[in-house]
Amino acid sequence: MAVLMQIRNAQKHYGDQVLLDGAEATLIDDVKVGFVGRNGAGKSTLLRILLGEEELDRGEVVRHPKLRLGYLRQHDPFLPGETALQFLMRDSGQPDWKCGEVAGQFELKGDYLDGPITKLSGGWQTRVKLTALLLHEPNLLLLDEPTNFLDLRTQILLEHFLREYKEACLIVSHDRAFLSATCTHTLSLAHGKLTMFPGKIDAFLEHEAVQREHDLRTNAAVSAKRRQLEEFIAKNKARAATATRARSKSKQLERLELVDVVTDEPTAKIRAPIVEPRKGPALRCRGLAIGYTERQVANEIDLEIDHGSRVAIVGDNGQGKTTFLRTVVSSLPPLAGDLRWGYGCQVGVYAQHVYTSLPQEKTVLDYLEYHAAPGTKNQEILDLAGALLFRGEQVKKRISVLSGGERARLCMAGLLLSPHNILVLDEPGNHLDVDTIEALAEALLAFKGTVIFTSHDRHFMKRIATGIIEVRDGHVTNYRGDYDMYLYSVNKEIEDGEREQAARLSKAPSPSQRSAKSPPKPAARSEREIRKEMTTIERTIARLDEQKRQANAQLMQTTDPAEALRLHQEVEKLITELADVEERWCRLQEELE
Repeated sequence: MAVLMQIRNAQKHYGDQVLLDGAEATLIDDVKVGFVGRNGAGKSTLLRILLGEEELDRGEVVRHPKLRLGYLRQHDPFLPGETALQFLMRDSGQPDWKCGEVAGQFELKGDYLDGPITKLSGGWQTRVKLTALLLHEPNLLLLDEPTNFLDLRTQILLEHFLREYKEACLIVSHDRAFLSATCTHTLSLAHGKLTMFPGKIDAFLEHEAVQREHDLRTNAAVSAKRRQLEEFIAKNKARAATATRARSKSKQLERLELVDVVTDEPTAKIRAPIVEPRKGPALRCRGLAIGYTERQVANEIDLEIDHGSRVAIVGDNGQGKTTFLRTVVSSLPPLAGDLRWGYGCQVGVYAQHVYTSLPQEKTVLDYLEYHAAPGTKNQEILDLAGALLFRGEQVKKRISVLSGGERARLCMAGLLLSPHNILVLDEPGNHLDVDTIEALAEALLAFKGTVIFTSHDRHFMKRIATGIIEVRDGHVTNYRGDYDMYLYSVNKEIEDGEREQAARLSKAPSPSQRSAKSPPKPAARSEREIRKEMTTIERTIARLDEQKRQANAQLMQTTDPAEALRLHQEVEKLITELADVEERWCRLQEELE
C-alpha cells in the first residue's frame, strides 16, 4: 500500500481561531475515508490546503510523485451552448465513445448527453462533472459534500460507483447513510487535531460516545480524589507531625490531571415547538394542479395529511417536490383544484425563499426574540442560538452581514422557538453538521405537531418519516410503503438499468470497430514495418496530447471571449486529430495479433 498524501504537524490560524494545531494524517492508495467535523472546524480549509489553493502556517503536506488528485468542482466549467458530450471531450481529451461509456454509469445518455448542458438541472449537471472527474483517472478523489442537492437516484448511482472504484477517496459529508455506504475509515477534525478511525461512521460515533463516557467517569473519579487530597493537605500542612505527609499528598495532587472531554452541549439543547396534539386531517388536497403559468408540473392531486404525522416528500430532482411544497405554503398559487389546512393550523416554513428574505436591520438576537413563543426564557433562546452556532458576541451580528448558511440556521432557530404546530421543512439539514442533524431529528421526534419535509439525507429521512408522498411523472400520491421500501424500489430500478448497460457493453464492438467508415485491413506486412509505424504514431500522439494540454490550460485562464472561442476550436481540432491517429494505432495493433 502506497502513501498518497501525508499531513505533518499542520498549523493553520485565522485570526484568533485555531483550525489546525499540530494535525497529522496519512491517506493511502486503497482506502475510502469519510471526513467529518463540526461546522467551522476547518474541513473545507484543509481540502483547499490539500489541493494547493492555500498554505499552512507551519507543517507540510507530502504528496506521492504519482499522485493524481480529482476534485469535484462546485463552479460550472461549461462553455455557452455546448452539450454534455462536447464538454466531456473538451475537458478530458477522451474520444466520444469513452466519454459516453463513463457517462452511462450515471445514466447520462440521449438528450441528457447530446442536448445543451445549461438546460440540465443542478443534479444532472453534477452527474456531468462527476463523469468529467473520472475521465481524468485520478488515484485520489476529493469530494466536498457531494450529496448536497443531489436527488436520491443520483446519490445511489454515485454510491454504486464509489463502491466499485478501486482508488482512494476523501469524502466530506454530513450524510451518515452516504458515508456508511461508501467509506471504510473515518477522519475526524476537532479542536485542531485530526484523528483517523479504522471503521465506518456509525462505529466511529459509537466509539466517540463510549470514549466520552469513559473520560467523564475518569474525570469524576479524579475530581473526587483531588477534593480528598485537598482536604487532607488543608488539615495537616500546618502540623509538624503530619507536614511531610501533606507535602507528599501535594505532589500526588499535582500529578492528577483531568482529561479534555469533547462535549456536544450546544446541540443537546435543540427542541421543537411545544404544542398541543391534534387529531384529524391537517391538510386536504382535492383535484389540485400545481405548476406555473407556462408549465403544469402535476395535476389531479388527491391526498390527506393527518395531524401528528411526519411526511417525507420524495422524488427525483426536477419532478416537482419544491413546487408542491411552495404551493402547500401559499408562496405559489395552485393552477386548479382545492387545498385546505385544518382548523387551528399554524404553519411554519423553512425554505430557501424564506431564509433569503430575512429582515436585514435586525440582529440575530432581535430576530429570535421576535419569533419565540410568549413566555420563552432568554436562556432558552441563547441555548438554541448556541446549538445552531450563534454563540457569544455572534448573537449581536446584524442579519445583513450573515452568510447564506448562517441565515439558513437563523431561520431554523426562529422556527424551532415559535408556537407553530405545522412545520414545513425543505432540506433542513443542508447547513448542519452530523451532530446537529441528529439533535434536530431528536427534537422532531418529540414534536407533537405535524412535519412535512424533504431531505436528501437518508439517515434523517428514515428516522423521521411516518409517511411518504411521492412526486413522479406529473402525479403526487401517497406511497404505499415505508421509506425502506421506497429505497429498495429505487435501488432495484438502478440495478436493473446497470445490468442492461453491462449487457449492452458486452455486446458492443471494440473501439477500433466503432467507426462505420473504418478502412479495410491493409495487406500483410512485416512485424518490423508495423512496429516502426506504431512508434511514429506514438510520437504523434504524445505531441498532440501536449498541444491539447497547453491549449486547454490557456483556455481555462483566458478572459477574452474571442480568444476563448479560438482556443476551443483549436482543442476540438486536436481532439479530432488524436482520435484519428489513435484509431490508426489500434488497427496496427490488430495486425500484430
